[in-house]
Amino acid sequence: MTPSAATPAYRRLSVEERRSQLLEAALSLFAHRVPEDVSLDDVAEAAGVSRPLVYRYFPGGKQQLYEAALRSAAEELEHCFDEPREGPLVPRLSRALDRYLAFVDQHDAGFSALLQGGSVVETSRTTAIVDGVRRAAARHILSHLGVADPGPRLRMTVRMWITAVEAASLIWLDEDKQPPSDELRDWLVDQFVAVLSVTARRDPQTAALVDALAADD
Repeated sequence: MTPSAATPAYRRLSVEERRSQLLEAALSLFAHRVPEDVSLDDVAEAAGVSRPLVYRYFPGGKQQLYEAALRSAAEELEHCFDEPREGPLVPRLSRALDRYLAFVDQHDAGFSALLQGGSVVETSRTTAIVDGVRRAAARHILSHLGVADPGPRLRMTVRMWITAVEAASLIWLDEDKQPPSDELRDWLVDQFVAVLSVTARRDPQTAALVDALAADD
């Protein structure tokens, strides 16, 4: 009798390892397909596990899995702006944008679905997760600016620029990722400096900041 072919050994993962594996599989799918086009069967196949196992870790089904994957992506996005507070501001901001645009490049379809909304799996919780990323980015940037107590005009300027970065990223994807990411990065940094200069005409706090940045160059 011919021996049967050996089957691959099943590797037992810890609860956290298995959960991370499922989230990575889901994120890889959400990166290139809108959420409503991804099923639990797709996630199970990508992870090399059964559908019941996915339900075991995410009993809330696709919605719970999507929110968990979104939180994981949000944490990665937040870290994009977590740059050491050393050296001039512009190079620091450039490095943060490099990481941000790399994330956008790697998660193109998912990034578009996330920011444009309209997904059937979008809820108040997913909206709060996205808004949390924006607020975290604003906190990081204000920290980079070295302003302990930013006034409303400066806070608004930073948050408006973050919105502009998101919009530019979506347009960049729609334009087949043109111009090249390094050109887009430099353009966005220039825009940040420009909007600060405009706000400085109406806000003494921002004016002092712009003067300090000019002296730092």
